[in-house]
Amino acid sequence: MNLRGNAVELSEISRLTNLVAHRGPFGDGNWFSAKRNLAFGHRRLAIIDPGAGGYQPMLSADRRHVIVFNGEIYNFLELRRELEARGAIFRSQSDTEVILAAWQAWQEGMLLRFNGMWALAIFDTQTEELFLARDRFGIKPLLYAMSLERFVFASEQRALVRSGLIDTSLDVDVARRLLLDAFGVEGSERTLCREVRRLQAGHCMWLRRGRLEVRRWWRTVDHLPTIPNSEVERVERFREIFQDAVALRMRSDVPIGTCLSGGFDSSAVICTMAAHEKAGMGPRDSTSWRHAFVATFPGASNDERPMAEEAAAWADVVPNFLEIGRADALCELDRILDDNDDVYIGLPSAAWLIYRELRRHNVTVSLDGHGADELMGAYLQEGQPAVFRIRNWAEGFGSKSPLARRGVDLLRALMIRHQGHYFLRGGFMNVPPPLPLVGEEDVLPRDWGSLDRRLYRMFHSTVLPTILRNFDRLSMAHGIEVRMPFMDWRLVTYAMALPETSKSSNGYTKVIARRAMANLMPESIRMGRRKVGFNSPMPEWLNGPLAGWTASLLDQKVPAFAEFVDETRLRWAVRHLTSSKQWDWETVGRIWPYINMKWMLARYA
Repeated sequence: MNLRGNAVELSEISRLTNLVAHRGPFGDGNWFSAKRNLAFGHRRLAIIDPGAGGYQPMLSADRRHVIVFNGEIYNFLELRRELEARGAIFRSQSDTEVILAAWQAWQEGMLLRFNGMWALAIFDTQTEELFLARDRFGIKPLLYAMSLERFVFASEQRALVRSGLIDTSLDVDVARRLLLDAFGVEGSERTLCREVRRLQAGHCMWLRRGRLEVRRWWRTVDHLPTIPNSEVERVERFREIFQDAVALRMRSDVPIGTCLSGGFDSSAVICTMAAHEKAGMGPRDSTSWRHAFVATFPGASNDERPMAEEAAAWADVVPNFLEIGRADALCELDRILDDNDDVYIGLPSAAWLIYRELRRHNVTVSLDGHGADELMGAYLQEGQPAVFRIRNWAEGFGSKSPLARRGVDLLRALMIRHQGHYFLRGGFMNVPPPLPLVGEEDVLPRDWGSLDRRLYRMFHSTVLPTILRNFDRLSMAHGIEVRMPFMDWRLVTYAMALPETSKSSNGYTKVIARRAMANLMPESIRMGRRKVGFNSPMPEWLNGPLAGWTASLLDQKVPAFAEFVDETRLRWAVRHLTSSKQWDWETVGRIWPYINMKWMLARYA
C-alpha cells in the first residue's frame, strides 16, 4: 500500500510475488484497488478446490472485501454449514471463500472459530482499512515493513529484502542476539533487517488512515479447559482430540503423505491416519494418503530407518527412502541456506531434501509430528543435544523478570566463553540484551511447576517458533504444505492443562500421548526413549566434506560480519575442531550460527 496515495506499479507487486513463486507453483494473481494505491499479489498452492474457484486474490460476493490467504482452515466445512444457515451463498468449494463469509459475519471474532494455520490480509474497499492476522501459534509466517511512503508485507524475509521497496540495513542487535541464542529471536517482532517486522503468533493488526495498530488476539493460558478427574478419562479425551486433529488434516483435494522418522511423533501420525481410513473417511478426505517419505543416514548416529520401516508396516504403507550421506553435504548448499531464510544451529539439508522428494512424487501435503516435543517435554530426556540442555537450564529461569533474564544471559555467555565458543566482540559482559518474546509475560496458573512453565515458554516463545519457521521455509521451498496434528489448538490447550505427570514420569516424556496410543502403533516405538531430531549429520559433515567450504567462507572479507564478531578467534576454533575432527553436536550448535550468519551477510552484501 502506498501511504501517500500514489499508484502501486504492476512491476512492484509482480516482483514481490515472483520472489515467493516457490511457495505457490500453481498460478499467480493480483488485484488493485480503485485508486490503485493498494495492490494484493498471490502465488497459489492449490490444495482445497484446486480449480478456478479457489484463485486469489478473492473478492467477496458483494465485492466489498478482498483477501489474500496462506494456510488452511481445517474446519471450513463445519463453518460453511453454519454460515449457510445464516444466509451465506457460496460460489466455490474453497476455504478461502469461507473466510470471507466468516469475516462479514463475525469480523475479528472469526479467528477464535478457526481450527487451522493462516496468515491473511483482508481489505475493505469501502472504509479502505486493511486487516492482517496470524494463527494462534505462528505456523504460517507474516512479515511486513512500514515507512513514510509505503506498507508492504510478504511470507518471507528475503522477499522483502530483495523487493527493492524497503531499507535493507542490518539490525546488529538482532544479529548479535542470534549468535548468542538462535532460539531467542523468532518469537519477537524483530528480524535481521532493521525495517522488517514480524507479526507475532496469535496477533492481528489494522492499518487505518496510515496508522498501524497491532494487538494480541490469542493467549493460550486464557483457554485452558477443565480436565477429567480420572486418568482413564484423561487418556481417552486426549485420544479423541488427537484422532480428530489427524482426521481434519486429511481433508484435501490432492494427494497427501507424511515425513516419517521412526520416532514417536511421526509414527503416531501415520498410524492414526491408517486408523482413520479404517473408521471411515469423510467427504473431502484425501483417499490418496499412503505416501511416507523417510530420510535415512547410513552409518550415522541419527539414522532411524528400522523404526520407520516398523511404523510404515503397521500402517500398511510402503515407504519411500531417501538416503542422505557425505556426498549430500555440499548438495545445493547455497540454495538450502538461502531457502531457510535465517540463522539456525545447523544446516537443514535433510528436511529440504525430503520435502523435495515429496514434490518429485507429486505429493503436495505432509502431515508431520512437529510441536509434540515442545508440548510434552521431549527435550528433557536423556540423549538430547547439549545445546538444548543449556537452553532448558536457561528456560527454568528465563520467564521470571527482565533482570533475571539478563542474569541468565550473562551466565549463558560465561558458560559458552568457558567452552571456547563465544566470539562476539566486546566480551561476554557486553552481551546483547534479550528481545521481548510472545508469551513470556503471560501470567500462568499458580499451581504450575517448573516443567509446565518451561514447556509453555519453549512452545510459545523460543524453541518451537524457530522450528516452525524452519519447516515452513524448507517445505514451501518446494511448494509443500506441512500440517501438524499435535498443534491443533484443542490438543495444545488440553495438554497444557494436564498435570506435569501426564507429560513426564518415570523417565518417560509425552506420557499422556504414549498412553493414548496404546495398541494403536508399534509398542517398541510407543515406549521408546530414544530422541533423535530431524537433523543433518552435522558433526560428521564438518569433520569431513564441509571442511573446505567452511574454511573458504571464513577466509572471505565481510565487513558487516567483522564489525561484531572476533573472526581471528572464530577461525582458530573452527580450524582446531576440523583438523582434530572433534566436531560434535554441542560445538555445531554453538559455532554453526556464526558460519550461517557470515554466509547470509556475504550473500546480502
